Amino acid sequence: MCGIVGYIGKREAVPILVDGLRRLEYRGYDSAGIACARNEKLSIFKTRGKVRDLERSLPERLKGTTGIAHTRWATHGEPNDRNAHPHTDGSERFAIVHNGIVENAAQLRAKLQASGVTFHSDTDSEVLVHLIAAMPAGSLEDRVRGALRLVTGTYGLAVLDAERPEAIIVARNGSPVVLGIGEREMFIASDPAALVRHTQSVVHLDDGEIAVVRADGFETSTLDGGATAKKPSTIAWTVESFDMEGYSHYMRKEIAEQPDSIRRTLSGRLDNRFHTTHIGGLEMAARELLEIRRVKILGCGSAHISGCIGAHLIEQLARVPAHAEPASEFRYRNPVIEQDTLYIAVSQSGETFDTLAAVQEIKRKGGRVLGIVNVVGSTIARECGRGIYLHAGPEIAVVSTKTFTSTAVAFALLAIHLGRIRDMSTSHGARLLKALEALPAQVEDILAMEPHIAKLAQELAKRENAYFVGRASGYPVAMEGALKLKEVSYIHAEAYPASELKHGPLALISPETPTVVIIPRDDLFAKNVSTLEEIRARSGPLYAITHSGEPLPVAVNGVIEVPKSEPELDPLLMNIPLQLLAYHVALAKDRNIDQPRNLAKSVTVE
Repeated sequence: MCGIVGYIGKREAVPILVDGLRRLEYRGYDSAGIACARNEKLSIFKTRGKVRDLERSLPERLKGTTGIAHTRWATHGEPNDRNAHPHTDGSERFAIVHNGIVENAAQLRAKLQASGVTFHSDTDSEVLVHLIAAMPAGSLEDRVRGALRLVTGTYGLAVLDAERPEAIIVARNGSPVVLGIGEREMFIASDPAALVRHTQSVVHLDDGEIAVVRADGFETSTLDGGATAKKPSTIAWTVESFDMEGYSHYMRKEIAEQPDSIRRTLSGRLDNRFHTTHIGGLEMAARELLEIRRVKILGCGSAHISGCIGAHLIEQLARVPAHAEPASEFRYRNPVIEQDTLYIAVSQSGETFDTLAAVQEIKRKGGRVLGIVNVVGSTIARECGRGIYLHAGPEIAVVSTKTFTSTAVAFALLAIHLGRIRDMSTSHGARLLKALEALPAQVEDILAMEPHIAKLAQELAKRENAYFVGRASGYPVAMEGALKLKEVSYIHAEAYPASELKHGPLALISPETPTVVIIPRDDLFAKNVSTLEEIRARSGPLYAITHSGEPLPVAVNGVIEVPKSEPELDPLLMNIPLQLLAYHVALAKDRNIDQPRNLAKSVTVE
């Protein structure tokens, strides 16, 4: 969501800060700002709009070797100039940028106003800078520590003192903060994407930690003052990974990258000798895996939907009961944590707040939890301690494409691993491994259908509503197709199980309401044909995602035929054309494809 960038060193800070903000634009935001310290004064510029708008407002004479910057995604207060970060105290000595939510902001604001403090924004974040200014005289670290002891909520925080610009204080609780280590210079960010141009060596702060960041290094401690030891890690991604590489949009680029991202997810994990999969990060012996009686998968948005595909794969291949649930709901219902249940947390960024909170609740109650994440070293990965990295590469577009597919592939790897420990035969395992190896080439075949899919998208772009239906493993595909369309094109789209149409949703079918039907040629094909007939009988336009073969027995407005895989893996391929469909509908409607309105890439607040 919101983005933080900071720099302290010998170079001019402004170009580094602005470049860092640009690299965080993909997270979604509505305003941007920057603060630099020089000659014991703060220079602050902020504006509603994009980073380019901020850059235009910056004077050429703006100098300083210490600074902080921010992109804001509104939670408290509408998007405007005064609610943009950085925020300052009344004397403009202190400046802060903040990600997260101060839950007791109203009470703290009332106390500060009673003491004579004047507020200039509607944000909860401004409370923090006034608290810091109100602390007894001392080091900036002590002031920040004292202020944070009064705060309930989440924060990723960077604080600048104009009178002592030789250090920036950062703190973390529930919202990511990463330190980048350079040569006699240090970088601060909420996301490693802002750092890769300058350094590959990073340190991730943990919840409850504070860092004093100087040009020549850093010191970390707990909120109570106890020193902590941090070991730098290396960012695997390069600056080139974040380039557009000739594509018009990151979403289109990332759809095209899926053959390679699937190969990376599979790399080194297929064991053709024993017809199983090798998952080194699992760190669970066969005996421990045999003790599992059920699997619970937790995620939000596309991560939750990929978990629905994963649950189906695990039940079908390992014959272990499995269920996917939104992490955002799981954590609020005082869940019963069972010792014989394996919990799996899914998050592309590894920073999704609701999923992280669910992981912490499971661990607090003694449960076993694995992570399936894309970003190495992310908070959920560290909190889980074991699991599967996707290795899909950085995903910049807000909507998930290649990480969704790689997550489904990761679940297939896990399901085969669990199945071969149990009752899956070697011949079945061998067929599935062969099918997995074939996926990248099959995805390339689907991508070659783009002109045909784009033509169908022109028709859908004229509609205001759309429905997606699927049965059994096809239903999560329909869910993801509907989510993609609504996210990126703003067309109202809903997904329903095909068997549920007659229980209410048929009332919505009309000549103006197209339905996209997921209809693999499997043992449920005849049932799905009856769904087509029900919709056609009510004059509903029909678009089918199916396999090549005999013409469908019901007239449809458009067909997309995908290559056939093993039945359990068909959903992975049937999802790809829906990504292209959503992209081209959004293109036809001239939407902001990479940064849809109101959305953020990594949701790090409740």
